[in-house]
Amino acid sequence: NLLLYCCVLQKCESSLWNVIKQDPELRDKFIPDIRMFVHNGSISMSEWNRLSHFNNPFGFMNYSHDGKRTSTRPKNPLLPPKPGRDCISCAVVGAGGVLWKSRKGREIDSHDYVFRVNGAATKGFEEDVGNRTDVYVHTYHSITSSAYLLKKYNYTGAPRDEGIKYVLIPEAMRDYKWMTGLYKKERAHDGRRPWTYYSSPFDETRFYVLHMDFLRYARNRFLMSPSLNGSKWAIVRPTNGAFTMFLALQLCDKVTDTSVIFYINHNYNMERDLWKTLHELKVINMYQGEP
Repeated sequence: NLLLYCCVLQKCESSLWNVIKQDPELRDKFIPDIRMFVHNGSISMSEWNRLSHFNNPFGFMNYSHDGKRTSTRPKNPLLPPKPGRDCISCAVVGAGGVLWKSRKGREIDSHDYVFRVNGAATKGFEEDVGNRTDVYVHTYHSITSSAYLLKKYNYTGAPRDEGIKYVLIPEAMRDYKWMTGLYKKERAHDGRRPWTYYSSPFDETRFYVLHMDFLRYARNRFLMSPSLNGSKWAIVRPTNGAFTMFLALQLCDKVTDTSVIFYINHNYNMERDLWKTLHELKVINMYQGEP
């Protein structure tokens, strides 16, 4: 589970961006205006050619241009400003289980926005993890497999809170095929009906797709794993939790973070060390479990 605090409003004196500006190393790494979302109208042929030099999920290498569907152009910001507030606080809750018996649920739900990722189990665990979800970040794989993998934890599918925003990480060709089925209301390549995995009726104005430049930015500037020099370099990438963390860092003023799960194609130690560094610099507030 992950908790974070961050900010974009210049009026917010306690914004994490003001902290970042004071640290030379962080100041050089963070790009406040990095492109975060991709949509159909933003991919011209020249843009496609530029991105075709990078392997997925960082570009379109080995993909054909025809028929690639991303999302419609978002009509609203992912995190609208809160009336009467200068600062935006966010909680990022992962699926690592560190919040077990933490009694942090009320604190998590007190944030302006709550991000959840992958198998966002809350039923029966509200006292520890809260029950609100404003932004749900996922891939095709996580949204289709988590219900089965986390069945014993009462997880039945992606959250469907009123007004929820969905953010997709386009990690592979299957994610683009999933989007095609989602927008056309057709069965996807695996026979599933994508729109049934989201709030009903599916609202495409609340569906966002992370930009390949943003994914590459998170990896290249903060999480350049030594494994990228090995034979398995093509599958090495930050975790979904890490991408969610950076999304919150770009959009919020204050962020709180909890644990993620490590797989062979992720460098968990590097991510853990980065979060600890940001915590020590007071850029984020990371819950690390009780001693």
